[in-house]
Amino acid sequence: MNESNNSEQPTRIVVRDLISQDPIPFELLLDADPSLERVSDYIKWPSSRCRLAMIDSECVGVFVLGIDVDGANAKCAEIINISVAPKHQKKGIGKELISDAIKLARQLGAQTITVGTGNSSISQLAFYQKCGFRIVGIEFDHFVKNYVRPIEENGIVCRDLIRLSFELR
Repeated sequence: MNESNNSEQPTRIVVRDLISQDPIPFELLLDADPSLERVSDYIKWPSSRCRLAMIDSECVGVFVLGIDVDGANAKCAEIINISVAPKHQKKGIGKELISDAIKLARQLGAQTITVGTGNSSISQLAFYQKCGFRIVGIEFDHFVKNYVRPIEENGIVCRDLIRLSFELR
């Protein structure tokens, strides 16, 4: 349970799989990744799972987890997309989504879980590190090469992908 502030009743958040009857939460997914083409593609990958954070019947957060097998047959999970609705941020929902992604990755046999964010995503970099992720690499010019429109956050042009990892062993 989370409390949004001291004057409100505690809110129950349920994290569950996206099912065929659910609308795909594109608005949330596009907050984290502005490419509709990319989001529409990876949401349908057979190796990806989309999970929703629900308060009553409202979707307030989402993540997409992909599972891949590296050269040594070790499974690696990647949080491909994660987003919390702006009005529900700073209430613990993101941490619940990360915890659920870690639990799901373990259930699927992954040994590590990774996430990538932009060099300009200062609060996201802090958030992932507070959740136990460590910076393991930088993909220079990733956003320049893979996105048609420039991305800018916090007065910084988003150019490089910062890759973070969490060991599940």
